[in-house]
Amino acid sequence: MIMLLCSTYIAHAQIPVMKEVGASVMPGDIVPVKAPFKMPVFKRPVFPALTVNVTKDIQSAIDDVSRRGGGTVNVPAGKWKTGRIILKSNVNLHLLAGAELWFSGEVEDYLPVVFTRNEGIEMMSLGACIYANGQENIAVTGEGKLVGPPQDCPIRKRVMRDDVIEKIIPYNMPVAERVYDGANGTGIFLPMFIAPINCKKVFIEGISLENTPYWNIVPEYCDNVIIRGVTVNSVGIPRGDGMDIESSRNVLIEYCTLSCGDDCFTMKAGRGEDGLRVNKPTENVVVRYCLAREGHGGITVGSETAGMIRNLYVHDVVFEDTGVGIRFKTRRPRGGGGENLYYERIRMNLKEDAFRWDMLGSREYVGELADRLPVREINRLTPLYRNISAKDIIIEKARTFIRVDGIPESPMTHFSVENADVTCKNILICRDATGISVKNTVLHCEDSLITILDTRHLLFDNVRFIVPGNKLVTSISGALTDQLEFRNTVPAKPDNWEHNKWVKP
Repeated sequence: MIMLLCSTYIAHAQIPVMKEVGASVMPGDIVPVKAPFKMPVFKRPVFPALTVNVTKDIQSAIDDVSRRGGGTVNVPAGKWKTGRIILKSNVNLHLLAGAELWFSGEVEDYLPVVFTRNEGIEMMSLGACIYANGQENIAVTGEGKLVGPPQDCPIRKRVMRDDVIEKIIPYNMPVAERVYDGANGTGIFLPMFIAPINCKKVFIEGISLENTPYWNIVPEYCDNVIIRGVTVNSVGIPRGDGMDIESSRNVLIEYCTLSCGDDCFTMKAGRGEDGLRVNKPTENVVVRYCLAREGHGGITVGSETAGMIRNLYVHDVVFEDTGVGIRFKTRRPRGGGGENLYYERIRMNLKEDAFRWDMLGSREYVGELADRLPVREINRLTPLYRNISAKDIIIEKARTFIRVDGIPESPMTHFSVENADVTCKNILICRDATGISVKNTVLHCEDSLITILDTRHLLFDNVRFIVPGNKLVTSISGALTDQLEFRNTVPAKPDNWEHNKWVKP
């Protein structure tokens, strides 16, 4: 009966398959957004009628069209070598079919330095291959391709590798003094591929990106952003994230296909003390009809969380051969966190975990704060994750269904999964969490062990566990563990439990 109920829920949900999502099936129209929070009406931008074809220099054409009130700059088919491109208000940079922009590998072609944010910390640096600051109604569109700097070029060889960024840049240093221009052979921070900052009405459609120097598409401090029909390939490139939404709001991402050297779709909001100083959230973001292929995470929140990530709705997406499916990261000194995060109608075929919280990190980045114990006092840099839900989920393959490594003094709080069909190796590994519920779900698992440490209010309701020997085994530890319940499940309770509910002795 339970399996029948779950199958009915899943079939009714019409969870997409791979051929139904991604850039290859992008429609012409933008369908109205329906989300569990208020969103604006997203519309295609309108530009002045002026159209100019590039004949020699792309930046000169953009500047010319901008001086004349705006319009479209067409880049014809062919290979165009260029340094940094700066977008201007009311200008659409349109790449015609066959157009390829090949970006320089020389530091000098990205100077002078511009105001930007790198790994959640503000600075004056190289910015991005395509950059804008304080502009409105800007676009990069078309069927063309962006190609990043060569692998053996100076800009890649001179990247800062000495330490983690917060140890390089003191948080109390004025931003104007955080200048990283590569002068006298000094190290640099890599430019991103497309990174508008402080912009409104940003539109990116149809293009392909390859061989990024760093993160691919990164709207920072932007409002009203549409990214659709974009294809990214950064496989093999360290920190080659696909899309990083940085302290931006009112964002729609749809019909994109990403294959990445790091996380695919990522939400960020600043890092540690500098992120708290800026204090700008990422909020009101919808990701729909997208395909994530190779990458560390299909959809990731964090690890830069200082300004808070809230009101994220991911629906009708497919993760195919991705590492982790839905990933949540932060660290003790990162601040902020994530809340009100919603996931619906998602299909996953994964190399690693389906739902993964990593809230402690490693000593490489945060030293002894990566150690779970001792419990620390809560302070302004203590992050949190709360109020997260997933519904109508198919997991075709995964290592672990749910894995939580929370923070003892700030446990992950309130996560629910409903209507799921799961095939995985491990069921649940949970440390430092409260309020997890799994309902109307079938779990096909190679291992019957459920591991729990300092976890409170865990509920399995109307769940069928298809496990070896039809027996569930639990490993329960931690003085705070309490209120574990199996309600209407098959098996009815774990092996050696007297009742279907476990309460702290």
